[in-house]
Amino acid sequence: MNRIPRLSIGLPVYNGEEYLSESLDALLGQSYDDFELVISDNASTDGTEEICRDYERRDARIRYLRLPKNVGASPNHNRVLDEARGELFKWASHDDLYGRDLLKLCIEALDERPDMIVAHSWQAIIDDHGAVTHKLEYPLATDSPHAPARFRSLLFETGGDDFYGVMRTNVLRRVKPLDSYHHADRTYVAELSLHGPFHQVPEVQYFRRDHPGRAERANPSIRKRCSNLDPRRADPVRNPMPRLIGEYIGGFIGGIRRAPLSSADRRECYRHLASWLADRSRGRNEGRAEDAEPEIDGMNIDAVVPGRQRRTS
Repeated sequence: MNRIPRLSIGLPVYNGEEYLSESLDALLGQSYDDFELVISDNASTDGTEEICRDYERRDARIRYLRLPKNVGASPNHNRVLDEARGELFKWASHDDLYGRDLLKLCIEALDERPDMIVAHSWQAIIDDHGAVTHKLEYPLATDSPHAPARFRSLLFETGGDDFYGVMRTNVLRRVKPLDSYHHADRTYVAELSLHGPFHQVPEVQYFRRDHPGRAERANPSIRKRCSNLDPRRADPVRNPMPRLIGEYIGGFIGGIRRAPLSSADRRECYRHLASWLADRSRGRNEGRAEDAEPEIDGMNIDAVVPGRQRRTS
Protein backbone atom coordinates (compact mmCIF):
# COMPACT_ATOMS: atom_id res chain seq x y z
CA MET A 1 0.00 0.00 0.00
CA ASN A 2 1.65 3.24 -1.19
CA ARG A 3 -1.19 5.73 -0.75
CA ILE A 4 -1.38 7.09 2.78
CA PRO A 5 -4.74 6.13 4.31
CA ARG A 6 -6.68 8.61 6.40
CA LEU A 7 -6.93 6.28 9.40
CA SER A 8 -4.39 3.95 10.98
CA ILE A 9 -5.64 1.13 13.21
CA GLY A 10 -3.03 -0.31 15.54
CA LEU A 11 -3.61 -3.82 16.86
CA PRO A 12 -1.03 -5.07 19.38
CA VAL A 13 -1.45 -8.77 20.10
CA TYR A 14 0.09 -11.58 22.11
CA ASN A 15 -1.24 -15.16 21.92
CA GLY A 16 -4.60 -14.01 20.63
CA GLU A 17 -5.56 -16.94 18.39
CA GLU A 18 -8.89 -17.67 20.13
CA TYR A 19 -10.66 -14.43 19.17
CA LEU A 20 -8.33 -12.78 16.67
CA SER A 21 -10.01 -13.89 13.44
CA GLU A 22 -13.39 -12.69 14.62
CA SER A 23 -11.99 -9.28 15.54
CA LEU A 24 -10.13 -8.98 12.23
CA ASP A 25 -13.31 -9.79 10.30
CA ALA A 26 -15.15 -7.08 12.22
CA LEU A 27 -12.46 -4.50 11.46
CA LEU A 28 -11.96 -5.42 7.81
CA GLY A 29 -15.73 -5.45 7.24
CA GLN A 30 -16.21 -1.84 8.30
CA SER A 31 -18.39 0.42 6.13
CA TYR A 32 -15.48 2.92 6.23
CA ASP A 33 -12.48 1.39 4.48
CA ASP A 34 -9.85 4.15 4.05
CA PHE A 35 -7.52 2.71 6.68
CA GLU A 36 -4.42 0.66 7.26
CA LEU A 37 -4.34 -2.05 9.91
CA VAL A 38 -0.96 -2.34 11.63
CA ILE A 39 -0.65 -5.56 13.63
CA SER A 40 2.30 -5.92 16.00
CA ASP A 41 2.74 -9.47 17.27
CA ASN A 42 4.53 -9.54 20.61
CA ALA A 43 6.38 -12.83 19.88
CA SER A 44 3.25 -14.98 20.19
CA THR A 45 3.77 -18.70 20.77
CA ASP A 46 0.33 -19.87 19.61
CA GLY A 47 -1.29 -19.66 16.17
CA THR A 48 -1.41 -15.85 16.08
CA GLU A 49 1.36 -15.50 13.49
CA GLU A 50 -0.28 -17.92 11.06
CA ILE A 51 -3.64 -16.15 11.38
CA CYS A 52 -2.10 -12.72 10.82
CA ARG A 53 -0.03 -13.76 7.82
CA ASP A 54 -3.07 -15.39 6.23
CA TYR A 55 -5.12 -12.18 6.60
CA GLU A 56 -2.17 -10.09 5.36
CA ARG A 57 -2.03 -12.14 2.18
CA ARG A 58 -5.74 -11.57 1.59
CA ASP A 59 -6.02 -7.86 2.41
CA ALA A 60 -3.54 -5.20 1.27
CA ARG A 61 -4.58 -2.86 4.09
CA ILE A 62 -2.79 -5.06 6.65
CA ARG A 63 0.83 -4.65 7.72
CA TYR A 64 1.96 -7.48 9.98
CA LEU A 65 5.00 -6.90 12.19
CA ARG A 66 6.46 -9.49 14.54
CA LEU A 67 8.72 -8.76 17.50
CA PRO A 68 11.55 -11.23 18.24
CA LYS A 69 10.69 -11.24 21.96
CA ASN A 70 7.86 -10.23 24.25
CA VAL A 71 8.49 -6.61 25.21
CA GLY A 72 5.21 -6.18 27.10
CA ALA A 73 1.84 -4.71 26.20
CA SER A 74 2.75 -1.04 26.68
CA PRO A 75 5.77 -0.94 24.33
CA ASN A 76 3.74 -2.93 21.81
CA HIS A 77 0.89 -0.40 21.99
CA ASN A 78 3.38 2.42 21.49
CA ARG A 79 4.94 0.62 18.56
CA VAL A 80 1.75 0.49 16.49
CA LEU A 81 1.27 4.22 17.07
CA ASP A 82 4.86 4.86 15.96
CA GLU A 83 4.11 2.95 12.75
CA ALA A 84 0.89 4.87 12.04
CA ARG A 85 0.74 6.98 8.89
CA GLY A 86 -2.82 8.27 8.99
CA GLU A 87 -4.04 11.62 10.30
CA LEU A 88 -6.40 9.63 12.54
CA PHE A 89 -5.54 6.68 14.75
CA LYS A 90 -7.35 3.96 16.66
CA TRP A 91 -6.08 1.21 18.91
CA ALA A 92 -7.90 -2.09 18.50
CA SER A 93 -7.96 -5.12 20.75
CA HIS A 94 -7.67 -8.63 19.36
CA ASP A 95 -10.59 -9.94 21.43
CA ASP A 96 -13.17 -7.15 21.06
CA LEU A 97 -15.81 -6.73 18.34
CA TYR A 98 -16.76 -3.68 16.31
CA GLY A 99 -20.05 -2.62 14.73
CA ARG A 100 -19.75 -2.14 10.97
CA ASP A 101 -20.37 1.62 11.23
CA LEU A 102 -18.06 2.33 14.18
CA LEU A 103 -15.27 3.94 12.16
CA LYS A 104 -17.66 5.79 9.84
CA LEU A 105 -19.65 7.35 12.69
CA CYS A 106 -16.57 8.32 14.69
CA ILE A 107 -14.81 9.91 11.74
CA GLU A 108 -17.95 11.79 10.72
CA ALA A 109 -18.19 13.11 14.29
CA LEU A 110 -14.59 14.36 14.21
CA ASP A 111 -15.12 15.99 10.81
CA GLU A 112 -18.21 17.79 12.08
CA ARG A 113 -16.55 18.87 15.34
CA PRO A 114 -13.01 20.15 14.71
CA ASP A 115 -12.57 20.92 18.42
CA MET A 116 -13.04 17.26 19.38
CA ILE A 117 -9.87 15.16 19.53
CA VAL A 118 -11.41 11.73 20.29
CA ALA A 119 -14.62 10.12 19.06
CA HIS A 120 -15.95 6.82 20.34
CA SER A 121 -19.33 5.12 20.56
CA TRP A 122 -21.53 3.74 23.27
CA GLN A 123 -20.41 0.26 24.19
CA ALA A 124 -21.64 -3.06 25.48
CA ILE A 125 -19.99 -5.98 27.25
CA ILE A 126 -20.04 -9.35 25.50
CA ASP A 127 -19.13 -12.77 26.86
CA ASP A 128 -16.62 -15.23 25.46
CA HIS A 129 -19.22 -16.41 22.90
CA GLY A 130 -19.97 -12.88 21.70
CA ALA A 131 -23.37 -12.56 23.36
CA VAL A 132 -24.28 -9.16 24.79
CA THR A 133 -24.55 -9.27 28.58
CA HIS A 134 -25.09 -5.57 29.33
CA LYS A 135 -24.62 -2.07 28.03
CA LEU A 136 -22.40 0.44 29.78
CA GLU A 137 -23.44 3.90 30.81
CA TYR A 138 -21.21 6.88 29.96
CA PRO A 139 -21.53 9.47 32.75
CA LEU A 140 -18.25 11.26 31.99
CA ALA A 141 -18.13 14.97 31.15
CA THR A 142 -15.38 14.50 28.57
CA ASP A 143 -17.28 16.66 26.07
CA SER A 144 -16.98 19.74 28.30
CA PRO A 145 -15.18 22.71 26.68
CA HIS A 146 -13.45 23.26 30.05
CA ALA A 147 -10.29 21.12 30.41
CA PRO A 148 -10.35 20.92 34.25
CA ALA A 149 -13.96 19.67 34.11
CA ARG A 150 -12.95 16.88 31.75
CA PHE A 151 -10.00 15.99 33.94
CA ARG A 152 -12.08 15.96 37.12
CA SER A 153 -14.71 13.72 35.53
CA LEU A 154 -12.09 11.18 34.49
CA LEU A 155 -10.71 11.17 38.03
CA PHE A 156 -13.97 10.75 39.91
CA GLU A 157 -16.32 8.96 37.51
CA THR A 158 -16.19 5.52 35.93
CA GLY A 159 -17.37 4.28 32.56
CA GLY A 160 -16.38 4.32 28.93
CA ASP A 161 -13.24 3.10 27.23
CA ASP A 162 -11.97 6.16 25.40
CA PHE A 163 -8.52 4.65 24.96
CA TYR A 164 -10.05 2.69 22.06
CA GLY A 165 -11.69 5.66 20.36
CA VAL A 166 -10.71 7.24 17.04
CA MET A 167 -8.15 9.94 17.81
CA ARG A 168 -6.31 12.73 16.04
CA THR A 169 -2.79 11.41 15.52
CA ASN A 170 -1.09 14.79 15.83
CA VAL A 171 -2.54 15.18 19.34
CA LEU A 172 -1.41 11.69 20.36
CA ARG A 173 2.13 12.58 19.34
CA ARG A 174 2.07 15.39 21.92
CA VAL A 175 1.08 13.09 24.80
CA LYS A 176 3.64 11.09 26.78
CA PRO A 177 3.73 7.49 25.45
CA LEU A 178 1.82 4.82 27.33
CA ASP A 179 3.76 3.75 30.42
CA SER A 180 3.64 0.49 32.41
CA TYR A 181 2.88 1.47 36.00
CA HIS A 182 -0.43 0.79 37.78
CA HIS A 183 -3.38 2.20 35.76
CA ALA A 184 -1.10 3.79 33.15
CA ASP A 185 -4.00 3.82 30.68
CA ARG A 186 -5.99 6.06 33.04
CA THR A 187 -3.27 8.69 33.24
CA TYR A 188 -2.82 8.49 29.45
CA VAL A 189 -6.48 9.24 28.75
CA ALA A 190 -6.54 11.91 31.47
CA GLU A 191 -3.59 13.70 29.88
CA LEU A 192 -5.22 13.37 26.47
CA SER A 193 -8.40 15.00 27.82
CA LEU A 194 -6.40 18.12 28.71
CA HIS A 195 -5.72 18.64 24.99
CA GLY A 196 -9.36 18.71 23.90
CA PRO A 197 -12.90 17.33 24.34
CA PHE A 198 -14.13 13.84 23.47
CA HIS A 199 -17.34 12.89 21.64
CA GLN A 200 -19.55 9.86 22.22
CA VAL A 201 -21.58 8.61 19.23
CA PRO A 202 -25.01 7.64 20.66
CA GLU A 203 -25.07 4.17 19.14
CA VAL A 204 -23.70 0.89 20.50
CA GLN A 205 -20.92 0.08 18.05
CA TYR A 206 -18.12 -1.14 20.34
CA PHE A 207 -18.35 -4.53 22.04
CA ARG A 208 -15.82 -5.18 24.78
CA ARG A 209 -15.31 -8.88 25.39
CA ASP A 210 -15.10 -10.05 29.00
CA HIS A 211 -13.49 -13.47 29.31
CA PRO A 212 -11.12 -15.28 31.71
CA GLY A 213 -8.07 -14.59 29.52
CA ARG A 214 -8.59 -10.83 29.33
CA ALA A 215 -5.60 -8.97 30.76
CA GLU A 216 -7.43 -7.55 33.77
CA ARG A 217 -8.70 -11.00 34.81
CA ALA A 218 -5.62 -13.01 33.89
CA ASN A 219 -3.44 -10.59 35.89
CA PRO A 220 -5.44 -9.82 39.05
CA SER A 221 -2.67 -8.21 41.16
CA ILE A 222 -0.98 -4.86 40.58
CA ARG A 223 2.39 -6.58 40.15
CA LYS A 224 1.05 -8.99 37.52
CA ARG A 225 -0.78 -6.29 35.62
CA CYS A 226 2.33 -4.12 35.49
CA SER A 227 4.49 -7.09 34.47
CA ASN A 228 2.07 -7.76 31.62
CA LEU A 229 2.55 -4.15 30.51
CA ASP A 230 6.34 -4.47 30.73
CA PRO A 231 8.16 -7.66 31.90
CA ARG A 232 10.76 -5.52 33.67
CA ARG A 233 8.12 -4.55 36.21
CA ALA A 234 8.24 -8.09 37.61
CA ASP A 235 11.45 -7.25 39.48
CA PRO A 236 10.34 -6.15 42.98
CA VAL A 237 13.75 -4.67 43.76
CA ARG A 238 13.86 -2.29 40.79
CA ASN A 239 10.10 -1.79 40.79
CA PRO A 240 8.82 -1.95 44.39
CA MET A 241 5.10 -1.49 44.95
CA PRO A 242 5.44 2.11 46.21
CA ARG A 243 7.10 2.99 42.91
CA LEU A 244 4.28 1.45 40.85
CA ILE A 245 1.72 3.45 42.84
CA GLY A 246 3.84 6.59 42.99
CA GLU A 247 4.37 6.64 39.24
CA TYR A 248 0.60 6.36 38.80
CA ILE A 249 0.04 9.55 40.77
CA GLY A 250 3.03 11.14 39.07
CA GLY A 251 1.45 10.33 35.72
CA PHE A 252 -1.45 12.67 36.49
CA ILE A 253 0.92 15.37 37.72
CA GLY A 254 3.09 15.08 34.61
CA GLY A 255 0.05 15.23 32.36
CA ILE A 256 -1.12 18.47 33.96
CA ARG A 257 2.39 19.94 33.71
CA ARG A 258 2.83 19.07 30.02
CA ALA A 259 -0.66 20.01 28.77
CA PRO A 260 -1.31 23.32 26.96
CA LEU A 261 -3.26 24.89 29.84
CA SER A 262 -3.61 28.37 31.21
CA SER A 263 -2.16 28.97 34.68
CA ALA A 264 -5.67 29.12 36.13
CA ASP A 265 -6.72 25.83 34.49
CA ARG A 266 -3.51 24.16 35.62
CA ARG A 267 -4.12 25.21 39.21
CA GLU A 268 -7.69 23.94 39.01
CA CYS A 269 -6.52 20.55 37.73
CA TYR A 270 -4.06 20.27 40.60
CA ARG A 271 -6.89 21.07 43.05
CA HIS A 272 -9.03 18.31 41.54
CA LEU A 273 -6.13 15.88 41.80
CA ALA A 274 -5.54 16.82 45.46
CA SER A 275 -9.23 16.29 46.20
CA TRP A 276 -9.17 12.90 44.48
CA LEU A 277 -6.09 11.85 46.45
CA ALA A 278 -7.80 12.91 49.67
CA ASP A 279 -10.80 10.75 48.79
CA ARG A 280 -8.52 7.83 48.00
CA SER A 281 -6.71 8.22 51.33
CA ARG A 282 -10.09 7.94 53.07
CA GLY A 283 -10.63 4.58 51.41
CA ARG A 284 -12.88 5.43 48.51
CA ASN A 285 -12.60 2.61 45.94
CA GLU A 286 -12.10 3.09 42.23
CA GLY A 287 -15.04 1.33 40.65
CA ARG A 288 -15.14 -0.11 37.18
CA ALA A 289 -18.03 0.12 34.79
CA GLU A 290 -18.28 -3.69 34.58
CA ASP A 291 -18.86 -3.92 38.31
CA ALA A 292 -22.41 -2.60 37.92
CA GLU A 293 -25.36 -4.99 37.80
CA PRO A 294 -25.73 -6.28 34.24
CA GLU A 295 -28.57 -4.91 32.14
CA ILE A 296 -29.40 -7.63 29.63
CA ASP A 297 -29.82 -5.84 26.37
CA GLY A 298 -31.21 -8.40 23.98
CA MET A 299 -29.71 -6.61 20.97
CA ASN A 300 -28.86 -8.69 17.93
CA ILE A 301 -25.10 -8.37 17.70
CA ASP A 302 -25.07 -10.62 14.61
CA ALA A 303 -26.84 -7.88 12.65
CA VAL A 304 -24.31 -5.21 13.70
CA VAL A 305 -20.85 -6.81 13.60
CA PRO A 306 -19.34 -7.81 10.23
CA GLY A 307 -18.61 -11.51 9.90
CA ARG A 308 -20.90 -12.61 12.74
CA GLN A 309 -23.63 -13.89 10.43
CA ARG A 310 -21.18 -16.23 8.71
CA ARG A 311 -19.71 -17.51 11.96
CA THR A 312 -23.06 -18.14 13.67
CA SER A 313 -24.96 -19.61 10.71
